[in-house]
Amino acid sequence: MKKLVFFLLLAQTVSAQFNLFGKNPIINKENFDKQRVHWGYYLGMNSIDFKFDYKEVTQDIEVNSGMGFNVGLIGNLRLNEYLDLRFEPGLVIAQRDLTFPNIEDPVDRLREVRSTYIHLPLLMKFSSKRTGNIKPYLLGGLSTSLNLGSNQDIQEDNENNRFRMTKWSNFYEVGFGIDIYFEYFKFSPSIRGVFSTRDELIRDNDPNSQWTGNIANMQTRGFFINFAFH
Repeated sequence: MKKLVFFLLLAQTVSAQFNLFGKNPIINKENFDKQRVHWGYYLGMNSIDFKFDYKEVTQDIEVNSGMGFNVGLIGNLRLNEYLDLRFEPGLVIAQRDLTFPNIEDPVDRLREVRSTYIHLPLLMKFSSKRTGNIKPYLLGGLSTSLNLGSNQDIQEDNENNRFRMTKWSNFYEVGFGIDIYFEYFKFSPSIRGVFSTRDELIRDNDPNSQWTGNIANMQTRGFFINFAFH
């Protein structure tokens, strides 16, 4: 909710500052969206955690999500006035701290999961009609990510303080944003939900492990706030 309020306040402040609303705004970059292909880049932040399902009823594993960072490129293919196909390869850095409540030892109870993803989304952008220098839009699509910190290929597990995840993960993404047209560029803040479509946990070598033995399913979910420039 705090991120959403920040996003709305930012859009309102920028719009007021540059006279983007009003009866007769100056129309910026009037023909920009008529290009068949255009490019851009984005910077942003994320908050990512895990959703756990259990084999037997137990206390939930606590997930403390740190603020992460996103950066990447944008390739946009115009299909028609209201529909675009977008490819947004990027780098996503995230950290999640897991606390296992049923483990007494304070060292064994905590696992720090640091992830660096090469993130590859293919998205459809559904835009409304442009009003002055503002054009809201919706986003949706699929993505795949390579987790460079997955530890999938090592034999050590949580007994050696190694939390393991699958190297590749698949997601679906939904979100919304606003295109704001300035004199020399287009600025597009957006909010996006990212949800894994499959189990990402690599179980410990011991099937009765106190860390992974009771976990039936573990999937990433999170929010991205991106600031794109075209």
